This record gives sequence, structure tokens and C-alpha cells, in this order.
Amino acid sequence: MENESVTASQILLLEYTQVKDEQKARIGFRDNLLYATLAAMAAVIAATLQGPARVELLLLLPPVCLVLGWTYLVNDEKISAIGRYVSTELTPRLAVVTPLGRETFGWEAAHRSDRRRRSRKWLQLFVDLLTFCGASLAALTVFWATGRISAVLLTVSLVECAAIVVLAVQISAYADLSSGAQSCRTE
Repeated sequence: MENESVTASQILLLEYTQVKDEQKARIGFRDNLLYATLAAMAAVIAATLQGPARVELLLLLPPVCLVLGWTYLVNDEKISAIGRYVSTELTPRLAVVTPLGRETFGWEAAHRSDRRRRSRKWLQLFVDLLTFCGASLAALTVFWATGRISAVLLTVSLVECAAIVVLAVQISAYADLSSGAQSCRTE
């Protein structure tokens, strides 16, 4: 049998394929979390409206949004980390072993350099905050406005509010609102 040697560029291209496959899978999962959150919101609101004096069911919405929002955030960060890894690690290593040089994965930088990226990122931040935090805070506000609150449920609602504020801070911190090709957040 002929001895085949594997080149450095083949290994790097295989690694690129693997990380891009993971990135694609995470993008699909992350985007589906928005739909899951909307479905969960609809279910909680429908259950709340089924009968009188069921406003305490609104307290189910913050933990659901917290779990789904945190999962969304973690996946979004991993998607961005993969983009950074391709741009800062794989591309330079591949540039050394191929004649194409740094142009090998040009799309990795090019799609981040459009002039409307910054406004798109601000809108995405608004949507993320509204979806995962705003709806929860609205549910808590409606719950508090009813006036029929026990000490236990008030404590639960305050803990939920604090957790949602922490999530909002984390979503904002990871929003990557910078503009230009130096940013590595994947759309």
C-alpha cells in the first residue's frame, strides 16, 4: 500500500470544516431558541388567561425566559468564538502553508464589514433584550400590579427579577456592537 502523507493544509482545512459544521449547528439551534421562547410565552399567557385569579402563573415566564435566554447567549458566544478562532488562528496558520495567504477565508472578515452592521447589531440587541428580558419583566409587572401577592410569591418574583437583570447585563455585554472587519461576531 502506498504511504500517503497528510499535508498541513489538509489538516487545517479539515479543522476548518469541523468548526464551521459546529458553527452551523449552533446557529440553527440558537435561532430555534427564539421560536421556543415565543411558544413558551404563548403557553404561559394562555394558561394565565384560562380562568380568574391565575395571575401567579405569570411567575413561570421569567424562569423559562432565563433558561432559554442563557442557552441562547451561550450558543451565540460559541458561534462568535468559532468565528474568532477561524479569523485569528486558522487563517494565519493556513496562510503560512498555502499560496493563497490570508485571502483563504475572506468571507470570515468580509461579511462583518458592511456599513449597516452596527445598526443591525443594535436592533439585534433590542430584540434579544425584549424577547428574553422584556417579556419577563412585563409578566412580573402585571403580577405585582394585581395586588394579590403573598410573601413567598413576592420573594420568588424579586429573585426572578434579579436573575432577569443579570441576564440583560450579560446579553448586553456580549452584544459585540463594534463595527468593522476586526469584529468577529457571526450573524
